[in-house]
Amino acid sequence: MSVMEERLTLSNMELKRLKVLEMIQSAQVTVAAAAELLGVSERHCWRLLARYRRYGAAGLVHGNRGRPSRRRLPAGVRREVLALAEGACRDYNDQHLTDVLQEEYQLQVSRASVRRIRRSVGLASPHKYRRRKGHLRRERYPQFGMLFQIDASHHAWLEDRGPRLALVAAIDDATNQVVGALFRPHEDAAGYFLLLQDIAQRVGVPLAVYADRHTIFQSPRQPTLEQELAGITPQSQFGQLTSRLNVRLIAAHSPQAKGRIERLWGTWQDRLVKELRQAGACTIEEANQVLTTYLAKHNQRFAIAAQQPGSACQPLPADGDRQHLFSFHYTRRVANDHTISLNHQCLRLPPAPNGRSYARATVDLYHAMDGRLTVAYQNHDLITFHPAVAGPPRVETFCPQPDATTLQSQPAEPVRLPAPEPVRTTAKPAANHPWRRPFDPAAAERATLNERASP
Repeated sequence: MSVMEERLTLSNMELKRLKVLEMIQSAQVTVAAAAELLGVSERHCWRLLARYRRYGAAGLVHGNRGRPSRRRLPAGVRREVLALAEGACRDYNDQHLTDVLQEEYQLQVSRASVRRIRRSVGLASPHKYRRRKGHLRRERYPQFGMLFQIDASHHAWLEDRGPRLALVAAIDDATNQVVGALFRPHEDAAGYFLLLQDIAQRVGVPLAVYADRHTIFQSPRQPTLEQELAGITPQSQFGQLTSRLNVRLIAAHSPQAKGRIERLWGTWQDRLVKELRQAGACTIEEANQVLTTYLAKHNQRFAIAAQQPGSACQPLPADGDRQHLFSFHYTRRVANDHTISLNHQCLRLPPAPNGRSYARATVDLYHAMDGRLTVAYQNHDLITFHPAVAGPPRVETFCPQPDATTLQSQPAEPVRLPAPEPVRTTAKPAANHPWRRPFDPAAAERATLNERASP
């Protein structure tokens, strides 16, 4: 019967200790010098030497080798993590899957453990790592409300369950807190008006807003000569709103300049899409309901503390000044027939009191976010027109309500201008024209005889 020799595997550190202890045994070095070589105390070196003399090289092996760790995950937890990673959460990244396990399944698993379990069965992260270009990091604003970054993201948020939507959001630069967000059918000025109105009513008006150079924020119109001489720059409807709110509108020259909200889109296109999928949202109304509950969870996970406590947001103006604050503002000149024109619609104004006339006067038009169009003259509302379809309007677009019964309850109803009369193109006869002379029968007979007698 042969005797099987036991094989012993030593690590590099254990091999180094074995060599130094052999040098002590051969009296080549002292214990103090050996302790300095091994980086341990002299007391511990004597302890290692005693174990080596008693057990040989096996005494240098750590006592826990071959024993299972007390901190290892139970087999049931590992199977549950693998079941989610291979099933419903297959397209979740490692960090997102870790958050789901902790929040929804109460499994206190670290990200490193989740990554190790997934890689053990060949499941890589669904998102490829892309090396980022170097850039100078801009310092955050020190206090909440000093700068909000706003933008919109067009994405298949509902995947194949519904239409493609645009998500409009604002994030605070100091705290990474998403202060407001909403889904819209497309990116438009009304979406940003509704967003800023909701933010102003809940947390206040920020000191500055950081946006890109979209025509919603920067007017494409070139200033006229009179505007250039007066130092006036044409403003978009959103630019006029920020001026009324005394908010500084900063234009970004690159996506990297507003990197906080660009990074937010990367997070939401990964996490929010899955939240909408789990909720089964198929319409824009259902998506906004899911978004409302998701914002609190997102801010709790990703928001940070500002350098300075408190908020720099300002309150809204008094009730009397905010009536037409969040509305599209236009100016029109009243025609001689007491009508104004907007979006090829001719709207008739009510008669002025005391026999006065509004003809040739300049009136203000306020297009509210519910679609109503109010005409005012010298800060007094004259008439309100209701839209055919209620809801947030589009810039320079208005279609009045076609219901005649509804229009009769208004002071006036919109009418179409009559077709213009054709312009006379013939010249007016002179005063001495023959047509204007009295008819003389004898002169006419003589003129006829002369024509016949002429060769």
